Amino acid sequence: MKITAASALLLAGSAAASPLSGRVARRNGITRPNMRISSNKADQVSSSSTSNNWAGAVLVDTGFTAVSGKIIVPTPKVPADGDDSTQYCATAWVGIDGDTCQTAILQTGVDFCIQGSDTSFDAWYEWIPANSVDFSGISFGAGDEIEMSVVADSKKTGKATITNNSNGQSVTHSFTTDETTSSLCETNAEWIVEDFTLIQGGQQSLAPFANFGKVTFTEASATKGGSKVDATGADTITLVDESGNKLATPEVDGSTVTVTYAGN
Repeated sequence: MKITAASALLLAGSAAASPLSGRVARRNGITRPNMRISSNKADQVSSSSTSNNWAGAVLVDTGFTAVSGKIIVPTPKVPADGDDSTQYCATAWVGIDGDTCQTAILQTGVDFCIQGSDTSFDAWYEWIPANSVDFSGISFGAGDEIEMSVVADSKKTGKATITNNSNGQSVTHSFTTDETTSSLCETNAEWIVEDFTLIQGGQQSLAPFANFGKVTFTEASATKGGSKVDATGADTITLVDESGNKLATPEVDGSTVTVTYAGN
């Protein structure tokens, strides 16, 4: 994945610390630019697998042209073994492709970060391999209900929409062939909480991971071959650290995908 330029986070409550700079658009930008970072390559397409950056649910099939879901924005917390001088973040998103598809991904979501007692939030959209971009014109904070959706009008055009149902604000970005340089496979539909990747001093690493408590995607749906489906039958992915310790665990129940923080 490519490098994203840091932008001002949209704040809620107290003044926020500066966002982590040099964000790499939520994926490993060197070896597998459009896929999750699997902790065990053998389980890449199993029905229950692990990853070093994703937790959540992925439908794997053909003909996915839209994905949507709602979440209540969590209150990020410093991990029990963390410190107040470090900024900890996580992101929740919906997307098309990026798991088994190796050419592109269309996604949109929200970041939630904490440093000391200061929290910060932003909303973003992305079509890999282009940079992710922060939305302007929308504000939100912990406790707000956020609706996220992506629609592929074709394999090279589409749109991403974030709506704050708590204050009525909504933003949409439309992707045209002038800005998309890759084609979707339309083989994955995703509801994910992620530990996104940073680049600092020319080196890539995963962001310090926030204790987000729980993120529940409700009304999780996808359009497959022109028909609506929920997350039933989705592959589940558990987020683990490099030692195999669980950091976030998923559950799927029809149109509900729940991701629970499992770290310290």
